[in-house]
Amino acid sequence: MRSERHFFKVNLLQNAPKTQTRARVLHSISRTCMRFELFLALRYLFARRAQAFISVISWVAVGGVALGVASLIVVMGVMNGFTTDLRDKIIGMTSHAIVYSNLGPIADDPALLQGLAQSPGIAGATPFVQSGIMVSSLSGSSGVYLRGVDPDSAATVLGGLKNMTLGAVSDLKREQGLPGIIMGETLADRLAVHIGSRVNLMAPSGQLSSAGHTPRIRSFQVVGLFSMGLSEYDGTLVFVTMDRAWELLGWRNQAYSGIEVSLEDVDKAKQSMGAALAAIERRDLYAETWMDMHGNLFAALKLEKAAMAVILILVVLMGSFPIVTALVMLVMEKTRDIAVLMSMGACKASIRKIFMIQGLVIGFMGTSLGFVLGLGVAFLLKHYKFIELPRGVYSLDYLPVLLQGPDLVLTAVSAMLICFLATLYPAGQAAALEPVDALRHE
Repeated sequence: MRSERHFFKVNLLQNAPKTQTRARVLHSISRTCMRFELFLALRYLFARRAQAFISVISWVAVGGVALGVASLIVVMGVMNGFTTDLRDKIIGMTSHAIVYSNLGPIADDPALLQGLAQSPGIAGATPFVQSGIMVSSLSGSSGVYLRGVDPDSAATVLGGLKNMTLGAVSDLKREQGLPGIIMGETLADRLAVHIGSRVNLMAPSGQLSSAGHTPRIRSFQVVGLFSMGLSEYDGTLVFVTMDRAWELLGWRNQAYSGIEVSLEDVDKAKQSMGAALAAIERRDLYAETWMDMHGNLFAALKLEKAAMAVILILVVLMGSFPIVTALVMLVMEKTRDIAVLMSMGACKASIRKIFMIQGLVIGFMGTSLGFVLGLGVAFLLKHYKFIELPRGVYSLDYLPVLLQGPDLVLTAVSAMLICFLATLYPAGQAAALEPVDALRHE
């Protein structure tokens, strides 16, 4: 008995016009067979069957894949949002990189600052002085980190000082009354102070007087408040001018603890800082990037994201099990049809493709529905922020969402690959049927 493909081939080759090439005829044969397999796959999948239970299982499979894909999209978006928000807040307050010297404090050198600021990939540079001190008010005291900064250049480098809740960096340069100080809102609440309140700063270095060695104490007036959403900074960091920091700490020589640098591309921090320091040609200087200072934290977040992705891919895998069930039951229901098709000349590869196409259609429908659902939920979370987080526990008050193209592509490819693998066993069983044995039992 001639196969269906051979039948198509003979007729098309015999009836083809003389001007039609053999390659074009063979291409027409291939397209005809493909339409035949796709037609039967869609007919078996969407036609009304006597056993509606199989249709229910198919829609359950679509729903399972859709829920898995939607969950993966939303969770990956939230994880990306948390990581990006935390990174922006950390490097916004501590700069993208810090230049130190192996010899201790860096001497005041305008040429060094200018050379760093004009290096390729460097957006700005500002010096700073840092030391641990004690701050007190009428309501209490707390240990903090004192940061002496240049008000003119600090606002362009430190992102946290660009968006202050009250006051401005320029208020530190006040000429009348007490010198100004900027602190975090958490620290201000702890000390029960506000704009205009007076606080005392006590340096541990102290000074020698007739009464002996006494700590150096200076009074300041609160002129600004900032809020980064991170208690590590909001409750432990205060800013004053460079001159006031030198005077409080008793530094006789004008020097810096380091130089903070902002970069044009934070992902190329090591390359940019390496090139900048090589151009300056000072062997005593070295740089610590935000990756070096907080590498363990972001590595932990990356590992957590990977773990969540694996868990949710398993959810998609579980959602693909109904595909296997639906196709196996469909093979059992269509045993007679398969036998008839094979008796008429359909090859095993065509039978296998029919059921593989059905599984891929189910997977495509589930993936598409999951994308619509996942992107919709992500849009609602991002724009309406209806899920609030406990204040003071997390770095922000709502769920952040940031969708990235590679994550979406990986989600779609993973879902379709899982659905394809789920079709292999049922399609193989269908292709393995023997027409004589199948028709004998009908």
